[in-house]
Amino acid sequence: MHTDFSPPLTRAQESRLAIERLYITMRHLFNRGFYKPSGVSGEEIRQALLTLRPEIYGSVNDPQRVELDGLVYVMDRLPKGIEACRVITLVSREGFEHSRFPVLIPAKRRRNCYRVDQEQMVIEVTNGRSEIYDILTHLTFMFMEADKIRQNVFLERGNKLREWEKLEAIIQSGGTVKEEERELALMYLSSILGRTFEETQQAFYRFAENAGTNSGLFQIVYGLGRTSVREIQEQHVDREINFTPMLRDRVGQHLYGERWATRIKQFIQENGWQTRPIHIISANPHSVVNCLYAPAALAEATSWDNLFDLAYKLSQPAQQELRQQVADYAKTHGLHELEDPGGTNLLVQLIDTARLDARHLSKELAHDPKLIKSAQPLLLVMDYAFGEQAFETMDELLKPFEGDNAFTLHVASISIMGKAGILTGDKGDLMIPTSHIFEGTADNYPLDNDFTKADFEGHGIDVYEGAMITVLGTSLQNKDILAYFKNSSWKAVGLEMEGAHYQKAIQSHAKIRGSVQPDIKIRYAYYASDNPLLTGATLASGSLGTLGVKPTYLITMKCLEKILGKSPETRQSNPA
Repeated sequence: MHTDFSPPLTRAQESRLAIERLYITMRHLFNRGFYKPSGVSGEEIRQALLTLRPEIYGSVNDPQRVELDGLVYVMDRLPKGIEACRVITLVSREGFEHSRFPVLIPAKRRRNCYRVDQEQMVIEVTNGRSEIYDILTHLTFMFMEADKIRQNVFLERGNKLREWEKLEAIIQSGGTVKEEERELALMYLSSILGRTFEETQQAFYRFAENAGTNSGLFQIVYGLGRTSVREIQEQHVDREINFTPMLRDRVGQHLYGERWATRIKQFIQENGWQTRPIHIISANPHSVVNCLYAPAALAEATSWDNLFDLAYKLSQPAQQELRQQVADYAKTHGLHELEDPGGTNLLVQLIDTARLDARHLSKELAHDPKLIKSAQPLLLVMDYAFGEQAFETMDELLKPFEGDNAFTLHVASISIMGKAGILTGDKGDLMIPTSHIFEGTADNYPLDNDFTKADFEGHGIDVYEGAMITVLGTSLQNKDILAYFKNSSWKAVGLEMEGAHYQKAIQSHAKIRGSVQPDIKIRYAYYASDNPLLTGATLASGSLGTLGVKPTYLITMKCLEKILGKSPETRQSNPA
C-alpha cells in the first residue's frame, strides 16, 4: 500500500501551477488556431482562472455577483462593441488598415480593432505573445461574467427576469435613458448584475468616463447577456476565438520590431548623427519634452512655481493650447517625432541637443552647458513597450545598421522608466530595481543600476530599492504569489511586465554580441500605479490620475540630469 506523505500545496504553489496551466493551454490553442470559450479548452482556461483568483478580477469566483471593477478594467482594454460579438478573430497586420472597416482603438491599449459585422470583431496583434495572453485572459473573464448575467436573467421555470425585459426595451429604444429615468434603469440593472444600486451607479459613471471608446453600461450588460443566451438557446451560434495563419507564423519573428528599428536608424543616418552619443529613454511621450522645452515655450504664456507645478498644469485636459505651444516650440528646437505605421504602435522622439538652447533650460534641471555643447548628445525617447515587445524592440534597436553605409549606434546610456505595481508601499511611490526576476522561469537578471535610492530622496516621495518581478501578465497576479515574492528571500519590492525583457536584450548586446559597450550606463526606475496586495488599490480600482505627475517628472528630471548634468571633471574643478 502506497501512502503519499507529501504536504498539501500552499495557495502560492496552487496559483503558480494555475498560471502555468493557463499559459500552456493558451499556447496550445493559439497553435491550433481556434477554440470555443464554452468548450472543453475554454473550460480549462476558466478553471485555471478560478483557481488563481486574480486580484484585478475581484469577485470573479462569485457565481452570482458580476465583477464591475474588473469589467471596467477589461472593457477599457478591449474594443468598443466587443460585448455583442460572438466571433473574435486575432490577426497580425493583414491589410485591414486599408479597408473601409472603421478602426476602433481601446481607451487603455494601443491596438487597432475592426468591427466586421454585427457578430464579428477583429483584433490586430503586433506586440507578440504578451499581447495575445493579455487579450485571451480578458476575453475569458468577459465570457465568465456574461454567463453570470445569463444565469441571473432566467428564473427557475425558464422565464426571463422582468428587469431583463426592461433593459431590452431600453436598448431597443436607443440604449440611452433620460436623466430623470436613470435611477430606475440602474435599479433594474442592479438586479441583473447581483450588485447593490450604489455599486451599479458607480460603474455606470466609470464607463461614462470613456464613452468615446466604450459602450455604456446598459449596452455592455445587454450585449454580454444576449450573446451568452443565444449560445444556449440557438443552434450554431457558439462563441468562437480564432487566430489567423499569418498571425501564428509571425509571432516571435521580430517583423514589426525590425521595421521600427530600421526606420529609426535610417533617420539617424539621413541627419548625419551616426557618430553622436545616443541616450535611449523608454518613457511616456510627454515628460522629457516638457522638462526640456516647456519652461522656455511658456515663459510668457503662464506662470508656475516649479517644474512639477508646470507639469501638473500641462496634464489638465483643458490646457491643450499650452501643450500645443510646447510642441510647436520643441519642433523648432531639435525635436523630431517618428510615428510608427509598421505595427509596433511605439512613437519615437529624437531630440537633437545641439539645437537646444541651454540658457533657456529650467534652473531646476541640473545640467552642464559645456557638456551639451561639446558632446551634443542625441536623446532617443521610445514610448512604453508591452511585455515581450520590450525584448523585440530593444534587441532590434541595438543591432548595427546593415543598410547602405552600415554603422553601429554609439549608445551611451539606456534609461527605463515606467509604471509598476508596488508590494511595499502605496500608489505614487518609487521603486529602484537591483535585479529583475522573470516570473515562471529560472531567468534572473542582476543589474548595476546607475540610479540609486539616494538619487530620489528628499522630494516627499517614498522610495524602495530591491528586486522587481517581471510578470507574464498584470491580470494574472494574486496576493498569495505576490506575498511570497515580497516576504521570502526574494524580497521583491514591485512587479512590472518589461524589465527582464529589456535587460535580456541589453545584456546580450553588451556582454556577448558587442553591439554596445559592456560598461554602458543602465538606469531603471518605476513609479507605483497600484498596490495589488491592498484591496481597493489594484489597477481595476481606477487610474493613478494626477497623483502620478510628480513621480513621473521626478524620474524624468533625474534621468536628464544624469545625461546632461555636470561631468566628473567639472565637479572636481567646481565642487559647488
